[in-house]
Parts: sequence; structure tokens; C-alpha cells
Amino acid sequence: MKPLKEFTIPFVGLKIAKHHFDYKIEKAFFEYFEYEEFNDVNVDVDLILEKKSTLLELNFKISGFVNVNCDLTNEPYNQPIKNEFDLVVKFGDEYNDEYEDILIVPHGTYEINVQQYIYELIVLSVPIKRVHPGVKDGTLDSEILKKLEELSPKGEKENKIEEDIDPRWNTLKKLLTDK
Repeated sequence: MKPLKEFTIPFVGLKIAKHHFDYKIEKAFFEYFEYEEFNDVNVDVDLILEKKSTLLELNFKISGFVNVNCDLTNEPYNQPIKNEFDLVVKFGDEYNDEYEDILIVPHGTYEINVQQYIYELIVLSVPIKRVHPGVKDGTLDSEILKKLEELSPKGEKENKIEEDIDPRWNTLKKLLTDK
């Protein structure tokens, strides 16, 4: 997969100081990764790269929304996301990305590509269970939601199950309470 040029930062020409980069992430970014879970994307990435004499510190901050389908009703809605991630880039003999927040690049490297980190940060910011806010507060009017309520077990059925229990078990339950 060829890296996207706008996410490659040539740090060799930068002064030892903090540098600010802004990215606007949209659906086309995820099409590049062949990730089709999002209907629409509108995320702002605020990246601060602090160049030091022996290493680089990157601080990613994202905020915005992704449009996803609700897991219960399959209705699309905007899921707000907000997250942060810090990455330290060190220089070593060979490339090593085994650690979660430390990247080791070979000496002589003059640029770093941040697209994978942005992609992972956005995808991991979306909750595992995606529920439409209208389901939580009861304002969503959906046929699927009505059908789920219609088919859900009622409290009467649970009481009836207890009544159908063999009466001999009730005698045994008394033994537990006689202590």
C-alpha cells in the first residue's frame, strides 16, 4: 500500500521546536484503507510534532464524528468521537514498531508517515456497541425498534415459569431458609 503524500512529514528540515499540523479526515481516507464501516466521516486531526535532538514526540488529538449504523435498529447516526495518542519516535539500527507508543526508525530516516496512526486512532475511538441516541432516550421512531419491543419477553412469562416448577422443589427451598 503506497502511503498518502499529505500524511508524510519530512522532519529533517524542521528546527528543534514544536510544529503544528492539521488534517481533515473524510470518507475518502477510509476508502484508501478499504474500510467500509463508516457511512460518512468528518474528523479533525491536530498533530503536534516536537522535534528534539535525539527523538521526535508526536501528540495526536482527534475530534469530530463518524456516521455509522446503529447495532439495534440499523439506522444511521453521527457518533461523536474524541481521542488522544502520544507517539515517541526514536532512532536505532533498524525499523521496529513492536511497541504501542514507541516507533524506532533507522538512522538516516528523514520523514515519517502518520496515516496509519490516524486511521487506528479514529477506528479505535468508535464504541464497540453502537447505539443510536434516539434508542437511549426513546425519541427514535423505528419499525425495527417496535418489533423488538413486541417480541421481547414480558414479566408475566417469567412469573408463569416459576409457577410451573414442581412443588417438591418448594419443600426443598424451605430447608435452605430454616437455618
